[in-house]
Amino acid sequence: MNYDKEFNDLPRMIAGDRVFHLPLPTLVEGETPDGQSFQEKTVLNYISHQGAVFQLKSPVTIGTRLRLAIDLPKALAEDKNLKLIIRGQVILVERLLNRKNRQRVTMRFESKYFIKEKI
Repeated sequence: MNYDKEFNDLPRMIAGDRVFHLPLPTLVEGETPDGQSFQEKTVLNYISHQGAVFQLKSPVTIGTRLRLAIDLPKALAEDKNLKLIIRGQVILVERLLNRKNRQRVTMRFESKYFIKEKI
């Protein structure tokens, strides 16, 4: 994968697409650089059809594959408790100077996703 190309596409992904600024609760699952599995709750900063931006405490690197379980608002889900499950790959990690041990993660989605009802 050409990460320079992915990084150069980032402004278009965020600025050129329809981007939603919804505080959607999200569960992120993946592995840290040392191979430790993690699950971390966060809130999406941005989401588009190509990717998402969110903050994490768990360390990740460019190329890390993640799984997001995003709580869909009941208004969009016909009053059902639905989750959007989508996988993707980290294309940018930014250290946040004003937030200790937190990083802003930009993820590009794979083309496959599914919606399931919360149990």
